[in-house]
Amino acid sequence: MAELTGKVALITGASRGIGRAIALAYAGAGASVAVTARTAEQLDALVAEIEGFGGTALAIPADLALETDIQRIAETTVQRFGRLDILVNNAAIIHPRIDLVDFDPALWRQVLDVNLTAVALLTKAVLPGMIAQGSGKIINISSIGGRKGARGRSAYRVTKAALISLTESVAAEVKRHGIDVNCICPGGVDTEGYREAFHSRGRADNPRLMESAEIANLAIFLASDASSAITGAAIDAFGGTNPLFV
Repeated sequence: MAELTGKVALITGASRGIGRAIALAYAGAGASVAVTARTAEQLDALVAEIEGFGGTALAIPADLALETDIQRIAETTVQRFGRLDILVNNAAIIHPRIDLVDFDPALWRQVLDVNLTAVALLTKAVLPGMIAQGSGKIINISSIGGRKGARGRSAYRVTKAALISLTESVAAEVKRHGIDVNCICPGGVDTEGYREAFHSRGRADNPRLMESAEIANLAIFLASDASSAITGAAIDAFGGTNPLFV
C-alpha cells in the first residue's frame, strides 16, 4: 500500500460508493481526509469510522451545485489542516436512461453543474494553495461512459468525456508547479448510485461489477509519490465490464 502519511486529501461525493471507499483507503494509508457530500449523517458516520481506526477526518456537508459551497469546501479544508495535497473530484449525478428528446432541461443543467462545472470550480479553488506549496495531486473520476456515448446516457456521458479533456488541459497548465492531474475511468462498479439508477441489485445481478475498493486502490497510487511519472492520463479501470470480454 502506498504511503500517504502527512498528506491532506479532500474527497467529494464521499458519503457512499467510490468516494467513501477512497476516503477510507486514504485514511488507512495515513492521510488526513476532508470528506464532502450533501448528506451530513452519512458523512458523520464515515468520520466516526475513520476515527475509530485512528485516522483523522473532517466532514463538510455541502452542495456542489452551489458555487458558494464549493469555495467553502476548499477554505474549510485548509483552515482545519493548514494545507491540501490531494483533491479527488468524485461526486456525480447518475441519471436513469432518458433519451435526449425526453430530457428535462433542468436535469440536464444539474448533471453538468455537478459532474463538470463543480469539478472545474473546485479545482480552481484549490490550485492557488497547491501552486504556492509547489506540489499537489488532483484525481478526477470519469467513467467507462466517458469513452463512448450510449442511448439514454447523454448528459452523464457528456460530462464524463469532458472530464478527460479537463484533466489533460489542467495537467498541461500546472505540471510546472509540481502538480499532477490524472483521471480514472471506472467500468461498472457496484455502488448505491449504480443500483438506484439502473434498478439493480448490483453484483447479485451482475457479478462482473467491481467493488469500490478496487478503484480506491488505484486512487491511492495516483495520490502517492510513486505516480510521479504520470500526469494528464486517463486510466481505464474497467474490471469485468471491460468491452474486451463482451
